[in-house]
Amino acid sequence: MELRDRDKSKKKQFRKKFLFRKKKFCKFCEEKIPYIDYKDVRLLQGFTPERGKIFPRRISGTCAKHQRELMQAIKRARNIALLPFTAD
Repeated sequence: MELRDRDKSKKKQFRKKFLFRKKKFCKFCEEKIPYIDYKDVRLLQGFTPERGKIFPRRISGTCAKHQRELMQAIKRARNIALLPFTAD
């Protein structure tokens, strides 16, 4: 009986820590960027980790429209060797 009470109290404490998360917002909508340029490597590197994968929407916070444009820009930059496909 006591073990169950401890588990419940731990779960409640865990929930309380993550109640107030900062709301993610789309950087491109906020700054009103009309076009995501594939040649802007510094901007694109912020949405790819060292391994070279593309961050998903839930992590990067971009809206669906800009996530699609961002993925297209990153793929174009990779094809002309501005960004790496994978880390070495």
